[in-house]
Amino acid sequence: MAQQTTNKNEWPLWEVFIRSKAGLDHKHAGSLHAADAEMAIENARDVYTRRMEGVSIWVVESTNIHASDPGDAESLYDPANDKIYRHPTFYNLPDAVKYM
Repeated sequence: MAQQTTNKNEWPLWEVFIRSKAGLDHKHAGSLHAADAEMAIENARDVYTRRMEGVSIWVVESTNIHASDPGDAESLYDPANDKIYRHPTFYNLPDAVKYM
């Protein structure tokens, strides 16, 4: 059986998301290279939570992330502009409601 060698330059790039103790959502913390998901989580723990900042770590292989192009934002979000009911700016709030 041939021994498989893995060069760090061939390791995939992983995006790291950390949920802080005070937060409810995961926030992007950075990126790192790792051979697999287990190694990515261990490396993310060592690099991004050295001071016990997080309670949960997500890692996603960068090739699995698909994003919109910021240059397409106008056409992507344009259909929402004609739906004024999604923006409650025309509702009158009673004076008793102060911090909405």
